[in-house]
Amino acid sequence: MVYLPPAFAETRSEVLIEHIERHDFGLLVSHGAGDSSGGGLIASQIPFLVERRGGQLVLRGHLARANPQVADLDGGGEALAIFAGPHAYISPSWYAAGPAVPTWNYASVHAYGAACAIGDPEWLLGLLHRLSERHEAREPVPWRMRDLPDSYLGSMLNDIVGIEIAVTRLEGKFKLSQNRPAADRPRIIAALDRREDAGSRDVARLMRQREPAAE
Repeated sequence: MVYLPPAFAETRSEVLIEHIERHDFGLLVSHGAGDSSGGGLIASQIPFLVERRGGQLVLRGHLARANPQVADLDGGGEALAIFAGPHAYISPSWYAAGPAVPTWNYASVHAYGAACAIGDPEWLLGLLHRLSERHEAREPVPWRMRDLPDSYLGSMLNDIVGIEIAVTRLEGKFKLSQNRPAADRPRIIAALDRREDAGSRDVARLMRQREPAAE
């Protein structure tokens, strides 16, 4: 579980799924047997696809076959996929009154569910096509997987294993100064907007979306 004060909880499924799709390079965390062979907690950073199977939310991706985490994904144990979004340091000098201390604003979504490994080559091929098409779409001349030699593609497929997580629970934590007085939040947004880094400006955008509309 994630420490989630009620003020920072985001429960709208459409917001949580949009966040995952925007920040789809997630951290997959699982727990092995913890024996002398080197089990216990293990994590891998991988790109995910968000799909629906009927009414079930499913996360799909792949790992290197040599990755020991593959052994954890037998469909029985729970796995966690973490999708970290923008974050920014918040200075207490931005508040109208003190005393106060520094903090950090950020958005993150945790997805929990049983994870299983998939070795079917056709399944893997379909996944890789969808992944590459999704990320190549922004390129002026998209690379095409179908242009690879069959022998090379076959060897690459042999080196990976698909993963699928049937999501049973989503937790969203959007810590965006909701606990501060209403008069402080526009000051924080303005200060973040003055910074040049994309993370600060993205946090400002999220905060602005949650401010009550002016009457």
